[in-house]
Amino acid sequence: MTSTQWLGDIEAKPAPGPLRLIQAFINTIDLESGQDRLANADDARPWLVENGLLAPGSVPTAADLRVLIDVREGLRALVMTNSGGCTPNPATIAPLRAVAEHGALRASLDERGRVSLVAEGDSIGARLLTLLLVIKDAQLDGTWTHMKACANDDCRWAFYDRSRNHGGTWCDMATCGNKLKNRDFRARHRPPR
Repeated sequence: MTSTQWLGDIEAKPAPGPLRLIQAFINTIDLESGQDRLANADDARPWLVENGLLAPGSVPTAADLRVLIDVREGLRALVMTNSGGCTPNPATIAPLRAVAEHGALRASLDERGRVSLVAEGDSIGARLLTLLLVIKDAQLDGTWTHMKACANDDCRWAFYDRSRNHGGTWCDMATCGNKLKNRDFRARHRPPR
């Protein structure tokens, strides 16, 4: 039996550290092909367990999958804002607000005196709260603004912008960038009707 090869398993522009989980979570769907790792429990479960978003031995329910997908699209809306997009629609980020409002946090102090916040609980919601904590830390250290979504509306792949001026627009210039630049060029040079 061969396992499905998922596009998000190999990342051309990976985010650093814990922010990589946010990127991988957003990229659990390839919008162009429609291949969605969270569409059914059999595909979702191994990835969710491996990435700490589902307790080992658990199986996500249909309701869990719906929450995961809604949170994923809320996160995509946030990285689209980092890409120069408009402020996310309140309905799109409502699932993120629900995770934040219903989760419980605990402060932790390590042996060196560093304070961190950790989500309490083993539910999907508690584990998703961990994603919001990653974003909080990335906002504080300045890496969050470098998480972007491809400007190709058909793609919207999350990528980490490592360009010198942090003006990256495309997940891949050779595919999305060229495709859209050629489309714009043809539109500008089309004879008037």
